[in-house]
Amino acid sequence: MDDVIIIGGSFAGLAGALQLGRARRKVTVLDTGLPRNRFAGHSHGLLGHDHKPPQEILAAARQQLARYATVKLVNARADAISGAVDDFTVRTSDGSSLKARRLLLTYGIADQMPATPGFAECWGKSIVPCPYCDGFEVAGQHWGLLWSGPHSLHATTLYGDWTDRLTVFTNGHALSNDERADLARRNVAVVDGKLATITHSDGQLATVDLDTGRSVAIDVLFAHPRNRPSASLHEVLALETVEHPLGFTLKVDDRRQTSHPGIYAAGDLANPMASVTLASSQGAMAAIFAQQSMLA
Repeated sequence: MDDVIIIGGSFAGLAGALQLGRARRKVTVLDTGLPRNRFAGHSHGLLGHDHKPPQEILAAARQQLARYATVKLVNARADAISGAVDDFTVRTSDGSSLKARRLLLTYGIADQMPATPGFAECWGKSIVPCPYCDGFEVAGQHWGLLWSGPHSLHATTLYGDWTDRLTVFTNGHALSNDERADLARRNVAVVDGKLATITHSDGQLATVDLDTGRSVAIDVLFAHPRNRPSASLHEVLALETVEHPLGFTLKVDDRRQTSHPGIYAAGDLANPMASVTLASSQGAMAAIFAQQSMLA
C-alpha cells in the first residue's frame, strides 16, 4: 500500500511527490501527460526556470524524482476511486488496482475552446489568459481583451503596466453604462459585435474578425474561456466545489483537504487563479499536510 497516490503529474503533483519522497513516504504519481499549459511555448515567472518550455521543466523534475526510491511515476489514467481514509483504492486505465492511505488530486482543469475558427490554433501562442505569464513578452504592443463577463473589467485594470493600447471586444455582451464610462476614462477602445473568426499565420494572430463585418488588427488577445476539471473523479466522490465566473474548483480547507477526509487537492483544480508558481507551492503544502496527517 502506498502512503499517498497523487493523481496528476504536472507542477502541483510533482512538487507534492518531491516533498513526500523526501519524507521517505511511498508515493505513486499517476499522469496522462497532458498538462494544461502544453500549448504554451515557454513558462514564465517561475524562479530558476523563467522562459523555459514547460515540458522541459517537467522532464527535469521527473529526472530529479528518480533520486527517491519511494516515488514511482506511472503513465496511466485514474478511472475510479473508492474507499475511505487509510484504505483508498484507485483503479487505473491499464487495469491496475492501487491502494493508499491518502490521495492528492492534482489533475487540473481543461480550457473549453470556443468553436470560433482560428481560436484554438492561437491558444497559448497569441491568445493567452494571463498578463503575469505572458505580458512582458508583448509589452508595448496592441492588446485585445475578449469580454466574458463582469470580471473582465477587473482584467482591464491590470494591463496598464504592460501596454497603453488596449481594445475590448464585447463579443455580444451588453456592457453597462458605468463599465463603458470606466473604459473610456482609461482610453480603452470598445468594439461591439460577436467574434466570428481569428485570422492568423501559424498561430500568430493578425486580426479579430466580427460578425458585423469589421476586422481589427491587434498583436495579442487576452481571453478567459470557461474551464472544467480534466477528470470526473470528484463527481463520483461527491466532493464539495466552489463556483467562480469561469467554472468551479474543488473546495479545500486551510490544510488543502477536500470535503472527503484523507483526500487533498492542489493546483488549478483547487484554485481558479493558480499559476505554475502557486500550483507548485500548493502541491508541496498539500503533500506535507497529508504526510502530517499520517503521523498520529
